[in-house]
Amino acid sequence: MKNVRALSAVLLTGLLIFMSGCASIVTSAAQKAWENRSTEDQVTDAKIHSGILDRVKNKDKGLLLDVSVDVWEQRVMITGTLDDSNVRSAIENLAREDSRIKSLHNEIQIVTKAEKEARRDQKEKGDEEKSGAGQAVNDFWIETKIKVQLLTDTNVSSVNYFYRSVLNKVYVIGEAGSDAEEQLVLSIIKNTEGVKSVTEYIDVTSTY
Repeated sequence: MKNVRALSAVLLTGLLIFMSGCASIVTSAAQKAWENRSTEDQVTDAKIHSGILDRVKNKDKGLLLDVSVDVWEQRVMITGTLDDSNVRSAIENLAREDSRIKSLHNEIQIVTKAEKEARRDQKEKGDEEKSGAGQAVNDFWIETKIKVQLLTDTNVSSVNYFYRSVLNKVYVIGEAGSDAEEQLVLSIIKNTEGVKSVTEYIDVTSTY
C-alpha cells in the first residue's frame, strides 16, 4: 500500500510542478480515491461546502475572493481576510445555517481595507501573477511547498488534510491515522519556509 502511495505521490508532484494547469483536476481525482472519508461523507461535505459558498455569494460575490471554506466530515474551517468584523460574523452565521455541520472554526483574519483589496486584486489576476511578490502569492507558494512535502512523505496520507496559508499563518483540518502521523504533518508544516504559525483541527483515528 505504501509503495503504491509513494508512486502516486511522485507522479502527482511532477504534475504539480510541470503541469500546474491540470494539477488541480488530477489531484482532486486522486484525493477522492484515497481519502479516508466514506463516499457518503465526501458527498455530504461537498454539499455543505457548496451551500456555504452559495450563501456567501448571494450576500456579495466579491467575498468569494476573500474567504475559503474547507469541510472534513462535517467539520468546517473558514479562512481568509476581511476588513469588517461584522461581515466576518455574518459569514459564520451563513455557514451555521446548515444543520449538518458538527463544528465550525472561523479563522478569518481582520486586516485593513487596503490589505484586503490588494489580496483581492492578486487573486483576480490569477495564475499569470503567481511569479510576483504579493502576500497572496507568498501564501500560494507556502501551500504549494506544503503540498509537495506531504505528497512525497510515505508516512503521511496527504489526501486526508486540507490546509490554507493566510498571511503566512497556516490552518489545517483533516484526519490522521495516528498521533505520530499528526505530529509529523504539523512538523512538516511548521518547518516549511515562510510559515509563521500553525493552527490545527486534526482528528486522530486508527481506522487505516
